[in-house]
Amino acid sequence: MESREFGRLGRISALTLGGGGIAGVWGRTDRAEAVATVRAALDAGITMLDLAPSYGVDAESERAAGEALRGRAPADVMVTTKVGLPDDEGRDFVRRIRESLRASLERIGRDHVDLFLLHSQMRPDGEPGSVPGTVCWRDYRDEIVPEFERLRDAGTIRAWGMTSVGHPQCVLDAFREAPRPDAGQVTVNALDLNGDIWMFGDRVRPATDEIIRTAGERGVAVVGIRAVAAGSLTDALDRTVEPSHPAAVDFARAEPFRKLAAELGETPAALAHRYALSVPGVATVVLGVKNRTELAECVAAEARGPLGAEELGAIAALR
Repeated sequence: MESREFGRLGRISALTLGGGGIAGVWGRTDRAEAVATVRAALDAGITMLDLAPSYGVDAESERAAGEALRGRAPADVMVTTKVGLPDDEGRDFVRRIRESLRASLERIGRDHVDLFLLHSQMRPDGEPGSVPGTVCWRDYRDEIVPEFERLRDAGTIRAWGMTSVGHPQCVLDAFREAPRPDAGQVTVNALDLNGDIWMFGDRVRPATDEIIRTAGERGVAVVGIRAVAAGSLTDALDRTVEPSHPAAVDFARAEPFRKLAAELGETPAALAHRYALSVPGVATVVLGVKNRTELAECVAAEARGPLGAEELGAIAALR
């Protein structure tokens, strides 16, 4: 598998195994299949796992990964985990960060993580209206960043980053101002679909291209997420949602993409992942697969290499 530069962490695989799929977020699976999928991913050349306490019931992604990694040397794979810090749950950010990280390390069975991410989206100070589950810019700069820096200096984490799908101005400011994150997770998919991950309505729009460009200019590694747009860029949604749910709406909008995939002789999921891997500036693409069959499809797609100019042009015409 291709490896790519990833800032202070060196080189990582072009594909990262995400924790959502193995924890049942994107359709049903079980612990045995999750563990087998993690091990198959490592055997295929994937060198990073992207976990979070919020993935699955009782932090299932971390528990499954911990079981899969038992007996494997830490140098064999890098591990990412996250902390959610919505400021409607209390003000003691330092305590919450330390307690979350401590619990994650116990579940994973390691004494450090390679990348620790703020899982809450950011909003500007004084943002009108309520945006549940977010953290304001002031708290990010004054409390969260200093604690992440302390944890990195202590060796409990090797690098830190953020979920970079919050208010675009906050994300861009975070990338431009030092100390800046080592990495940012950015929604990267063929139709630029944000679905239910977008929390700011119509008063502000995503700025994916500018965020990726700015990250490259400031040395922030980009982790591409939502390559299949929460399942909307696949053959079928693998979970039941209401017709009005953003994933169902996006799935309907993506019908031309599925037709294009058929014309190109690709499955929609394979084409979606090849697209995300072809976006300049993206260091690695997180997979939401829940079993070894889905993993194999993505690994095979990566092996076919990036899309050509004609294929990329055909996708651009669908936007």
